Amino acid sequence: MTQEPSIEITRLPEKGSTNRAELDALLDEAYIAHVGLVVDGHPLVIPTAVARDEDRLLVHGSTGSGWMRVLADGAPACVTVTLLEGLVVARSAFESSMHYRSAVVFGSFTPVSVAEKLRALNLLTDVLIPGRRDEVRAPTARELSATLVLAMPIERWSLKISAKWPEDPDEDVEGDAWAGVVPMRVRYDTPMSAPDLRAGIAVPNSVNQLNA
Repeated sequence: MTQEPSIEITRLPEKGSTNRAELDALLDEAYIAHVGLVVDGHPLVIPTAVARDEDRLLVHGSTGSGWMRVLADGAPACVTVTLLEGLVVARSAFESSMHYRSAVVFGSFTPVSVAEKLRALNLLTDVLIPGRRDEVRAPTARELSATLVLAMPIERWSLKISAKWPEDPDEDVEGDAWAGVVPMRVRYDTPMSAPDLRAGIAVPNSVNQLNA
């Protein structure tokens, strides 16, 4: 999809990107999103798991969740995702910043059909732990009926990418303070088995592959 975003970036526009492939890459790597909406006249921002399903975003939750029901009714919303990827250590606190990728998607959610709910939930599972859905039992009918899955089309969005070196003025460059970038990365630690795990059950391949 090559659709241009319809949201113009006015603050630090040089960090803006209209590249849909870069947006998709960010949405595929960011497991947590913050969904903003208005509920009963009050602003509300909820962190939740998110997954990209081609040209739409998926979120899920309990059918008893008030904010999910508001979204399901078509309330306007925005979905924000951010990945922090490093610290930009400049020669002054003023010029110091961060390396990041951040996007906001605007629109409305609608419930996915009953026929596609299981596929959507499988996708959400595999986003967090690729291959895990093949290692566990399928959801029961009761679990499916208690779960609400919503989709928002990726049509209106903005994307910012910060990935440069410190931009110190000449007088600071001539000084004695160190400057550079400290990259950041996320890694998983050694898996810890549940205390009630039956003896003889090994750590599954999907979990072992997280740090492969």
